[in-house]
Amino acid sequence: MFGYSKKELSWILYDCGNSAYSVAITTALFPVYFQMIGGSGMNLGYYNSFASIIIAVISPVLGTIADFRGMKKKLFNLFSLIAIFSTFLLSISHSISLTALMAFFIISNVTFAASNIFYDSFLVDVCVDERMDKVSTSGFAYGYIASVIPFVFSLVIILLFGMKNTLGYQIGFIITSIWWFLFTVPMYKNVDQIYGVAPSKRPFRESFLTIFTTLKDIKKHKIVAVFLFSYFLYIDGVDTIIKMVVPYAQSVLDAKKFDTIMLLAILVYVQIVAFPFAIIYGKLAGKFGTKRMISIGIFTYMICVIFAYFMSSLFHVFILSTFIASAQGGIQALSRSYFAKIIPKENSNEFFGFYNIFGKFAAIIGPLIMSVITTITNNPRYSILGIIPLFVIGYLVMLKLPEGK
Repeated sequence: MFGYSKKELSWILYDCGNSAYSVAITTALFPVYFQMIGGSGMNLGYYNSFASIIIAVISPVLGTIADFRGMKKKLFNLFSLIAIFSTFLLSISHSISLTALMAFFIISNVTFAASNIFYDSFLVDVCVDERMDKVSTSGFAYGYIASVIPFVFSLVIILLFGMKNTLGYQIGFIITSIWWFLFTVPMYKNVDQIYGVAPSKRPFRESFLTIFTTLKDIKKHKIVAVFLFSYFLYIDGVDTIIKMVVPYAQSVLDAKKFDTIMLLAILVYVQIVAFPFAIIYGKLAGKFGTKRMISIGIFTYMICVIFAYFMSSLFHVFILSTFIASAQGGIQALSRSYFAKIIPKENSNEFFGFYNIFGKFAAIIGPLIMSVITTITNNPRYSILGIIPLFVIGYLVMLKLPEGK
C-alpha cells in the first residue's frame, strides 16, 4: 500500500502517533497548562532534565536486553502502553495533586523516549538497507503532518473553553493519548523482531556486561564512533535552534507580539512545511547518497544561523522557520537511517541505546554557548553565531565518513 510493505507502513504509522506527544506534551500544550496550575517554566525544565538523566542511564541497559531475541517487541509494547496511559492520566492527575501530575509527566517522558529506542531499532527489522532512507524520512514526514491533526483539534477545543480554562487542555491530553494508541495498534499487530542474539537465562546481568562490550565494539567500529561524534555536534546545533529560536527572536526583536497564539501558529507552520521536505530528503538520498544529504542539511542550518543574526522583523521569523523546517525532518531521519546501516543488525538495540543518549544530551553545549556570549557581550544577537562551530566541525567530520553500508 502506498509503495510500502505492511511492516513498513505499520512502522511509519507509529511515528504519526507518537509525534502527537512531541507536539502537545513536550512542546506546546503541557508547558502552558503547567504554568496555568501554578508551576513555573524553570521548574518544568528541571523535570525535563531529570527525565533526560533517567533516560540516559537506562537506555544502554534497555537496548542490550532488547537485543535478546523475542524481547524487543515485548519491551516496545510495555513501554509504549505505559507512555500512552500516563499521558492519558495527565488529564486527571492534577485533581489529585501537582506531585501526581509531575510524576505522570516524568513517567510519560521516560517511557516515550524508551519506546523510541525500540522503535528506531525496528527499522532494521522492517526493511532492507536500500529502503531505510525512504522509510525513515517517511516516518518523520508523516509524523509531522499527522501530529498537526490532534493538535489543531485540541487547540480548537481549548479556544472554545477559553485559553485560561484548564479543561480544554485536559481534553487535549486525552485526545493525544487516544490518537497515539490508535496509530500504535498496527505496530503491535504487524511488526516483529527479526535480528537478535541468543536469549540469556540472566538477561539483566548479561545486559550490564554487554554495555562494556558495546563500548569496545563502538571503538572497533570506527565509522560508528566517528559518526556519533559528528552527530553529537550537529544535532546539538539542530536542537539548540529548535529550542532557542523563539526566545532568541523575542530578545533581538523585543517582540511582545509573540503571544501564545502566535507561538502555536509558528509551531503548526513548521510541522506542515517540514512534511514535504522530509519526503524530498528521502528521495534525494536515494539519488545522491545519505551522507551527502545529511551534509546538505547541516549546511542549511549554517545558513539559518547567519540569517537569524540579521533578521529584524516577525516576517523574518517565518522565513527562518521555513529554512529550519526544510532541513529538520531530513537531517533527523537520515541520521537515523545512516546509523541503522552502519551498525550490526543483531545488536541494533544496544547501539541505538547509545545513539539515544547522544540525542538526549544534545542541546547542552549550544544553549550554554549562547548564554555565555549574551552575558559577556550583553547582546543576544551575537549569541546565535556561537553555535556555528558545532555545525562546521560536525560537517567536516561527516565528510570523512563513507556512505552507509
